[in-house]
Amino acid sequence: MSFFDNIYRHSPVWLQNILVSIYGLQWNRRRFGGVFEKEINNYRNREKYALHQWKHYSNEQLIKILLHAFNHVAYYNAQWSSLGWDEETLKSVTIDTIHLLPFLEKETLRKYGTTTLLSDIREQNGTFFHSSGTTGTPTSILFSEAMHQRWSAAYEVRVRNWAGVDRSMSRAMIGGRRVVPEANAKPPYYRYNSFEKQVYFSAYHISPSTVVDYAKVLRKYKPDYMVGYAMSNYFLARFIKEQGLAVPKMKAVITSSEKLTQEMRNVFEDVYRCKTYDGWSGVEACGLVSECEKGGLHISPDVGLIEILNEKGQPAQPGDIGEVVCTGFINYDQPLIRYRIGDYMRLSDKTCTCGRQMQLIDEIIGRIEDVVIGKDGREIVRFHGIFLGIDKIIKGQIIQESLNAIIINLETDTQLSENEKEILTKRIYSQLGEVNVQIFEMKKIPCGQNGKFRAVISKVKRINL
Repeated sequence: MSFFDNIYRHSPVWLQNILVSIYGLQWNRRRFGGVFEKEINNYRNREKYALHQWKHYSNEQLIKILLHAFNHVAYYNAQWSSLGWDEETLKSVTIDTIHLLPFLEKETLRKYGTTTLLSDIREQNGTFFHSSGTTGTPTSILFSEAMHQRWSAAYEVRVRNWAGVDRSMSRAMIGGRRVVPEANAKPPYYRYNSFEKQVYFSAYHISPSTVVDYAKVLRKYKPDYMVGYAMSNYFLARFIKEQGLAVPKMKAVITSSEKLTQEMRNVFEDVYRCKTYDGWSGVEACGLVSECEKGGLHISPDVGLIEILNEKGQPAQPGDIGEVVCTGFINYDQPLIRYRIGDYMRLSDKTCTCGRQMQLIDEIIGRIEDVVIGKDGREIVRFHGIFLGIDKIIKGQIIQESLNAIIINLETDTQLSENEKEILTKRIYSQLGEVNVQIFEMKKIPCGQNGKFRAVISKVKRINL
């Protein structure tokens, strides 16, 4: 725990709101300064591209990132040289022949992401952000300040603006930050970032008994739009609907991190009286899919090349589900080339009535994690933070056996210490209260019948109100 986090954890709510606002100010300057406005214009202008222009642009960006990686990133230089690739052969690679290059596995990124997968020349003010994704495998992604601004500009244009909102508007968010530190905390279940007009709700306290407090905050601040985890937002909206609570109309709901279903869209529309916008990306920032105003799910080719591959590693046909493999175009400090990010999509061969010549996706399959239910009825789907900071953990899995029993299965490099086990247990307590926690270390966590890893499994069924 950092010094700042420690101060925050032990501060009164009024001071936590000030600290959140100070953090929001710093975060705002980092994301929206520098090249942000220039990149905003670039992303908007490229939306007018025809298919042949997008192909030319993608090939140009692909060669640029490949040559940079070969000349400045030790991992790629060693790997590609061993396969007989040099600068001249890399110059001949196109988006149609990139399949000749090997994959970058998640385990490789985990192992070398802070060493030989980094460029030997880097932009200023780099910061690592951590993501375990839905596989439970922790990774560290380097964002320079300029790269962060490029990524933020893409999000502004292709996510917020397509949804009819912008960064200046007020918003409510449900994300992974522990803004309310304790599992058994009393209201309020949010903190307020006054600088960005952001209500940051806790994802860990949503339950039938707390939803009245959440709804009261929505009525107080009247946010223009809602963003964040699809499942957590759905839990909140469903409880609001089930209890017949009044909340203000919004301009949009923008979801992330989990699969958005039609049932979720229906509940959001009933509760907030607005359209929901689906999307897909990740902390890796090597690909972006977002929903336009006409309902089309578009790949943004200027963020990165997204391949959708079948079981044989060949391009999937329209209508078929395929694995997502990404080559990012905006991060030169830590290039991710043919990265197996671990998600699935269904490719489309349709065109969108919005007129943009950007590839469509029929469906973001993703991975739907099981929902863990607390003794008080709270419903939680995000548990990747349990494993952060314990580097010897390769992969982790949470299994809820009953309301009072949690199993943690781990694949580790070396055996965990008793102190590390205690840390894991306390993190579970912080989300679910005191429950019985058992930790098992094993050589390999078994996959499901379909061969896919499940990061969260719950054997407790929700009781409908």
